[in-house]
Amino acid sequence: MDKLPAADDTLLNAALDAVRGLGVAAQIVQQQTQPGGVHADALVRIHHGAGQGLYAAEVKRALRPATLGVTILQLERLGQQALLVTDYVTPALADELKDRRIAFLDAAGNAYIEQPGLLIWIKGQKPPARPTAPVLGRAFQPTGLQVLFALLCAPQAINLPYRELAKMAGVAHGTVGWVIPDLQQLGYVRDLNGKRGTRRLFELPRLLDQWTDAYARVLRPRTLLGRYYVPTLEGWKDWPLAEHGALWGGEPAAALLTDYLRPGELTLYADKMPGLLAARLKFMKEPAPGHTAVVEVRKRFWHFAGDPAHPNLVPPLLAYADLLATGDARCIETAKMIEDAHVTRLFTQA
Repeated sequence: MDKLPAADDTLLNAALDAVRGLGVAAQIVQQQTQPGGVHADALVRIHHGAGQGLYAAEVKRALRPATLGVTILQLERLGQQALLVTDYVTPALADELKDRRIAFLDAAGNAYIEQPGLLIWIKGQKPPARPTAPVLGRAFQPTGLQVLFALLCAPQAINLPYRELAKMAGVAHGTVGWVIPDLQQLGYVRDLNGKRGTRRLFELPRLLDQWTDAYARVLRPRTLLGRYYVPTLEGWKDWPLAEHGALWGGEPAAALLTDYLRPGELTLYADKMPGLLAARLKFMKEPAPGHTAVVEVRKRFWHFAGDPAHPNLVPPLLAYADLLATGDARCIETAKMIEDAHVTRLFTQA
């Protein structure tokens, strides 16, 4: 059978050892399995007395609020009892996972398992060492993530000359030159029959999850130009963004794509701070009485058109990723709607 990367295998066994210390039997049944055709890191059996449960385990390092959304979607896709295994779950995240009835174990000894004959609920245990983020390849560094974003939005672009792909992604020509070999080594890019011009992307759903997780950790924090406060969000659909070279992202983009979410705050993307728009709409850097509605301005990092049906919005993939990065339940639910309606169909073009 295929084996987990050594670091993930060590983490999985450390988390299982922690729960065994409670007198609960836990064993790995199989590694790198595909329940229902969806990749899981392992099948784990947990039993105590007469009760037992079989879980599809997902190993995630350095869980944080910004990566909770994509983690939840990954667990939901496993299609059976899912188990999150990580190095450390903070008390706040432990409460969030329990409220969502998501089983988890961590290497520090925190856990939530609820099955017939067994309830484990432990939080507040401290990790022996500070959790470290997963070690990612160069393709998952900031400029590499920009290239991946262009490829996920337009998978057929994998066969473009490097210079054209670099222009789409807003990166230097040389960046593409090391991203593509990295993706080939990871198995995401292959040349069919060894011929030029026949490159294809593979395992796109898995690549999407890795990109979304890394985007929240690495690239998204760098795009923030500022958070501002306005008197009200009422009438936001009438804001003249096009006149100022800006696009709706995040919650307003999701509202326009799904007609489901009512934005709690507004996100817009632009090449630079739209000063005239900010003056017109009375943006303030600090909240004040009558100025408490939030507008987030982020820097545009791509250079290609989005969905022609929605020219005033960022590409749906970015709206999806920004929603997941909020960790908010309703935003995660809306992100799933965008994935089903707008993101998954991109992969049929690959």
